[in-house]
Amino acid sequence: MSAPDTARIHHQGAARMQLDISHDPARLDRAMILQFLTTQAHWASGMDAALLERAIQHSLIIAAYHQQRQIGFARVITDYASFAYLSDVFVLPDWRGQGVGQAMIRAAQDHPQLQQLRRFLLVSRDAGGFYRQLGFTALQHGERYMEWQRGAAEGRWQPARRAQPKTSQAA
Repeated sequence: MSAPDTARIHHQGAARMQLDISHDPARLDRAMILQFLTTQAHWASGMDAALLERAIQHSLIIAAYHQQRQIGFARVITDYASFAYLSDVFVLPDWRGQGVGQAMIRAAQDHPQLQQLRRFLLVSRDAGGFYRQLGFTALQHGERYMEWQRGAAEGRWQPARRAQPKTSQAA
């Protein structure tokens, strides 16, 4: 990786703190990440240690540390050429509201190997306001995007099921 593995960020918040942002998977507290994702993240159902490890191996890692303790995590799934998808972003509850999440997302946005991307996507059910502050917007031309989901019961790929738009009927 051409970028430094760690960047020190001095953040002015309620209290001045030193935050280390690292891209080094060897530093990760995998047990903490797995525990958070499986107990506190609605999006990570079915995650186990093997699946987490595979996800880490195939992603650009962004982790936040305060005094050597990991307090945040995010992954960027990317081809390093044109596309990236931001996933599994979280900050431990005691550290929220202090700029840790913003620092991690900015580290992803500023990463030297991601500067040629045409598109950086994410999906969020409940943090849209947070991501809007960092420059993300709703999909333009969302009708062009399609998905294919694996059916939980069948275990095979199938078209995503969506509610059909209601049409008005003439009386």
